[in-house]
Amino acid sequence: MTQDASFDDGREAPLNLGAFDVDDLKVMSSLVQDAVFPITEMTWRQPERRFAILLNRFRWEDDGQQRHGAERVQALLVVDNVLKISSQGVDRQEKDMVLSLLSVEFTPSDDGAGHLDLTLAGDGAIRLEVEALEVTLKDVTRPYRAPSGKAPSHDA
Repeated sequence: MTQDASFDDGREAPLNLGAFDVDDLKVMSSLVQDAVFPITEMTWRQPERRFAILLNRFRWEDDGQQRHGAERVQALLVVDNVLKISSQGVDRQEKDMVLSLLSVEFTPSDDGAGHLDLTLAGDGAIRLEVEALEVTLKDVTRPYRAPSGKAPSHDA
């Protein structure tokens, strides 16, 4: 005997994704576009070679925006195999700074290593030199109504 689908079967599930190649990363980059985070929510655990950001990402994948409005969710963006970090336009001393992530791109070298560039609004950038591409994105809270009440826009 089969069981009828329940309401919970139709609910939207939190994201839990991994990127191990450029194509995977393009999908992930589109999902974190316009994510915002306080500068204090970035961390690099050098002995573990892990860089992480707790960000508030817009739920681009949400098909129910017409029903319940624009939503964000807190998510962890974690990059493993990090050898070195550099940044431009990011003042770690300015503890009240809120950053907006525009894209994540990987440029490989011949040996599978390469660098991951996190492009930020306002000409900021973070470059992660990595031994191999390994990035995860995991939603860690329930969605909440976007404070602006609307989707981010890039109209000039």
